[in-house]
Amino acid sequence: MAKDLAAFAKANGIKYFMISFTDLFGGQRAKLVPAEVIGEMQEEGAGFAGFASYLDMTPAHPDMLAVPDPDSVIQLPWKPEVAWVAGDCMMDDELVAQAPRNTLKRLIAEASGEGMRIKTGIEAEYFLTTMDGTQISDPHDTAAKPCYDQQAVMRRYDVIAEICDYMLQMDWGPYQNDHEDANGQFEMNFAFDDALATADKHSFFKFMVKSIAEKHGLRATFMPKPFENLTGNGCHAHISVWDESGSNNIFVDDSRELGLSDSGMNFLGGIMKHAVGMTAITNPTVNSYKRINAPVTTSGATWSPNTVTWSGNNRTHMVRVPGPGRFELRLPDGATNPYLLQAVIIAAGLSGMRSKADPGKRYDIDMYAEGHLVTDAPRLPLNLLDALRAMDADTDLKALMGDEFCSAFLKLKNKEWNSFVTHFSNWERDHTLDV
Repeated sequence: MAKDLAAFAKANGIKYFMISFTDLFGGQRAKLVPAEVIGEMQEEGAGFAGFASYLDMTPAHPDMLAVPDPDSVIQLPWKPEVAWVAGDCMMDDELVAQAPRNTLKRLIAEASGEGMRIKTGIEAEYFLTTMDGTQISDPHDTAAKPCYDQQAVMRRYDVIAEICDYMLQMDWGPYQNDHEDANGQFEMNFAFDDALATADKHSFFKFMVKSIAEKHGLRATFMPKPFENLTGNGCHAHISVWDESGSNNIFVDDSRELGLSDSGMNFLGGIMKHAVGMTAITNPTVNSYKRINAPVTTSGATWSPNTVTWSGNNRTHMVRVPGPGRFELRLPDGATNPYLLQAVIIAAGLSGMRSKADPGKRYDIDMYAEGHLVTDAPRLPLNLLDALRAMDADTDLKALMGDEFCSAFLKLKNKEWNSFVTHFSNWERDHTLDV
């Protein structure tokens, strides 16, 4: 039985529910609903005008209803009178096929029909900046090699500890917090889970981190490359597939060199096959391509890929296999939509499993030092337009992601690209005025 949200409110002193959905651009939209009417909302949903968010709708469309999924409900640890709950978008008594959470749930069901339960963990990096976003928040965080900087992480102890305390309170299994490779950058890791639960946590994590940063007079940004000379924000995903019971990891094969079974290799093969097309989803903004095609940063490395290669425990490749039974996809960045990230991983993996895809040659070289020697691996897109064109050309991936979703996503993202290229920049004036 699903949770009765009205009973949950009474038991936990909830006054308001935030019924939330995530649009195609990763924007989090919500209505604040009094607990007294949550029973009605659980049955009928909260009404939204889809056109007012980044969904492919017009002002003439009827109300879109976000029906709360009670299994996702989270009481806000920093404001316990409020609860957040993810909503599934409906219109005219039908699921909205383009909505990201619906897209993910459909692919989870498809994988489940083939006896697979996908589990993932994410590493969502972020910067703490001044409120205007133009500078990192800590003027003393200036080390050339700032990763794991003990003093710098402790200067932001109040923010980091508060967030981690809340994750402990919510039983997320947080296990480490660190200062990352860029000045002003942090990462906080929590336990892996089923793909939908990870997506909901990822969505809530971004909301929570931004909220706590604001509480401390700071701004948190997951922007892929907010500072030109610093390492960008990645969102690495760790992927494994289990049987339906969730007790047997079917990627594990201790007899193999890397501990990755034939099924795991086929799933990885699907990721490699569709990597260029899926980049539009894993790296969905104009700014994303400042990260994956970046020159060397002040720390000495970008920690992001630019070529479709895989390796063992080697962080210079797009995919690494750090241990038996799982692999890490290092392509996604901080702008990736929490639900679409999980959906496209499942879609690519299903494609690979069904076709018994071979991931291709394993490379163990340092791609940053010797990447020029790799001549037979695809390069990742140089910009968002190339990524959108690659996604549009990947018919197998589009079929798995769904026609309505792909049509809406590509349409709105191409509009975003057109908005970018028609913007007149200072760079043009600086480089062209005296031509």
